[in-house]
Amino acid sequence: MRILVAYATKYGATQGIAERIAAKLNAEGHVAEAKPVTADPDVIPYDAFVVGSAAFFGKWQKEAHEFVARHESVLASHPTWFFSSGPVGPDPLDAKGNDQKTMSIPTDFADFREAIHPRGERVFFGAFDAAKLPLMMKAIRIMPAARKVLPEGDYRDWADIDGWAHQIAEALVPVPA
Repeated sequence: MRILVAYATKYGATQGIAERIAAKLNAEGHVAEAKPVTADPDVIPYDAFVVGSAAFFGKWQKEAHEFVARHESVLASHPTWFFSSGPVGPDPLDAKGNDQKTMSIPTDFADFREAIHPRGERVFFGAFDAAKLPLMMKAIRIMPAARKVLPEGDYRDWADIDGWAHQIAEALVPVPA
């Protein structure tokens, strides 16, 4: 099956997740390509879709939301999955004991759930590299509270990402050899 893994990324972590999902789908007999939504890839040649975005303040990046809205009828008529990356840090729970992945589910999932009926939705931990921030954000990052809320590091769980991609691969019929 031909699968488009479309993504929106701000600092590169979501791109890494999308590329990993595409690689896993390819390894399991599919033909998958990871492409940024900003390239507005043609969706017609694909049989299935995995669409993801970095999330900030509970929302996907605007470009990802617009991509899904623009291609809603095609996505709704094909197997589609959504993913998001966002929470960072070494702990699965926040300071109040809440599951960080659950607390980070973007509102975009609900926005598209009824129209597209995705086969799955997943939130993954992301990565944060303060060196990639714009100058103004670097200045804010000097404050200890900001460093606590956004700890620097790569918190992507590759085994979790691979496992989810494997579930997608199993749900689809591979391309005959």
